[in-house]
Amino acid sequence: MTKIDLSVSPDETSSPDEKTPALVSLDEVAGTLAHLPGPDEAAQQAARARDALLTKPPGALGRLEALAEWLAAWQGRHPPRLDRPRVAVFAGNHGVARRGVSAWPASVTAEMVKNFVAGGAAVNAICGALDAELRVYELSLETPTADFTEAPAMTDEECARAIAYGMMAVEPGIDVIAIGEMGIANTTAAAAIALALHGGRAEDWTGPGAGATRAVLDAKIETVRRGAALHGGQPPLEVLRRLGGYETAAMFGALVAARIGRVPVMLDGYGAAAAAAVLHALDPTGLDHCQAGHLSAEPAHKRLLALWGKTPLLNLGMRLGEASGAALALALLKAAARCHSEMATFGDAGVSGPDAPLSG
Repeated sequence: MTKIDLSVSPDETSSPDEKTPALVSLDEVAGTLAHLPGPDEAAQQAARARDALLTKPPGALGRLEALAEWLAAWQGRHPPRLDRPRVAVFAGNHGVARRGVSAWPASVTAEMVKNFVAGGAAVNAICGALDAELRVYELSLETPTADFTEAPAMTDEECARAIAYGMMAVEPGIDVIAIGEMGIANTTAAAAIALALHGGRAEDWTGPGAGATRAVLDAKIETVRRGAALHGGQPPLEVLRRLGGYETAAMFGALVAARIGRVPVMLDGYGAAAAAAVLHALDPTGLDHCQAGHLSAEPAHKRLLALWGKTPLLNLGMRLGEASGAALALALLKAAARCHSEMATFGDAGVSGPDAPLSG
């Protein structure tokens, strides 16, 4: 686990990659976003060419074929590999939790972080099953963000520091990163961000989260409505600063660093989608290096994915968070990469292809 104190600026010398600098203001963040790289077209074409030679009918592996091509394009190499997948869970606490927006007390965030460290959570089990590296980033849990119904959730400096720490989670050598979060009231922040960015009604974007009762859901909807009314109409980075959590900002930073460093991303549920929504609002192509790992049972998650034209890889009714759905979807990426790399071609196997001359 990495414990992060957001009152201390990241040490520039501690950044694992010179492309992920220690940022101290949102203006610097905006500058980083000016030139996001696109896919590696040569690697993408090489994957497409090899797929046409594999011992199967064209399209027979469905989305696995597209995933292999996507991996090659965003890893910038062919064949794609998944030797070192990382699962990153960012944990933060929210000032609006005191408004009764969750069925769980805010203390659960820190308690669950301890559970991650002890190896007792679902994401631990999933990562163990898939041989994925789990990293947990605890972001100033003892100091929640401000109540966004009264003031911006974060100062400019706090938000920029959280983004910078999130960027540092994308280290050289990892093949893909699955991004998720832990934090009581995180779906309240996600709903407020979605409402501020896309409009509509608070009810459209607010769901039960971790099992809210009717009374809790009503309080949550009112909190989302008040927050968006106070901070709506702002540019996307300001929406993130004013309504997001430390973990939301860190996930946003990880998304940006992954794009710069050519690391494909697997997104988890609604909390991760809120961070992704900010990047999409800044650049409609900004999520091209991302896949939606699963469809959360949180209703508004489906609405966000539809806005981006992204079809989730899994739909298992999960609503746990903690990157569990994204981690589970890594199994599909592993299968896609191995099928692409290890299947024989028609020529290698001595199998007649679809264009072979008819006998007799």
